[in-house]
Amino acid sequence: MNAVYTILLLISSNIFMTLAWYGHLKLQQTGVSSHCPLIGVILFSWMIAFAEYCCQVPANRLGFEGNGGPFNLMQLKVIQEVISLIVFTVIATVMFQGQALHWNHLAAFFCLVLAVYFVFL
Repeated sequence: MNAVYTILLLISSNIFMTLAWYGHLKLQQTGVSSHCPLIGVILFSWMIAFAEYCCQVPANRLGFEGNGGPFNLMQLKVIQEVISLIVFTVIATVMFQGQALHWNHLAAFFCLVLAVYFVFL
């Protein structure tokens, strides 16, 4: 069950991370944060990033084999990176309509799937 909780927490963490890193661009695009100073945008992103860490840290603690979880450190990192790119792709294509997937993006994702396969050998 720790594997499932780890994956779900990593997905949640990456949703918050993507919103913290790129959500302010959408807010600027819509005019909501156009007049905010950079420090205000940074603080806003840090507030979102706090929620990311509230999911990321427990995910790593639950998932790490040193704490009774099913994954070693390398496996956790590769899983996190793949989830990060999947979440980013979904959010970017929904929030930023002009961003499209091309064949080279799909080829890169295929390589990441291969990375997951190889890290679990």
